[in-house]
Amino acid sequence: MLTIIDYGLGNILSFQNVYKRINVETRIAKSVDDLENATKLILPGVGAFDHAIDLLNASGMRSKIEELVFQKNTPIIGICVGMQILANSSEEGVKSGLGWISGSVKKFDFRKLEKKIPMPHMGWNDVQPNQDGSKLFRGLESDSRFYFLHSYYFECTDKQNEISKTDYGTSFSSAIKKNNIYGVQFHPEKSHHYGQILLKNFAEI
Repeated sequence: MLTIIDYGLGNILSFQNVYKRINVETRIAKSVDDLENATKLILPGVGAFDHAIDLLNASGMRSKIEELVFQKNTPIIGICVGMQILANSSEEGVKSGLGWISGSVKKFDFRKLEKKIPMPHMGWNDVQPNQDGSKLFRGLESDSRFYFLHSYYFECTDKQNEISKTDYGTSFSSAIKKNNIYGVQFHPEKSHHYGQILLKNFAEI
């Protein structure tokens, strides 16, 4: 069962609507009981890093999610801030992240650039999957564009965890992976057919 974690952040219904269009059954988890029999997990997120961590901890679901991810190898994908909280820490806040993929979340710093670049990074941008790729980007190896809205980015400690890059004044990791843990900085649920392909790929991993 593909399960969308509802801890108070994210476009839950948008994900459900995408999966309805491609005939994939989903369930929303608001409690530990709702996580039973989950075979895939989506961890959405919008807003601030510390707030997301606080809400996830307060939901009572964190321990069960970690059991599914690390003991049962259940695939999980973090979306936007849901990806950022996979890191150890963030310049946006003071709380510790989940630390599931080693790295830190940094704020875009364009002070050394001659050209003024607007913040936040908002709108459509190209995503370039790595050559070795991932099942997540099957069918999206070229000419794929996704919708972004963020001012911070994930900097991996180990570049092998980076599976796609995007350029916005600088090159940053727009998707990451470690074993059964995935994260994307963009919003696939707002990215039309590109996002639909990616979410379908995740359902089939």
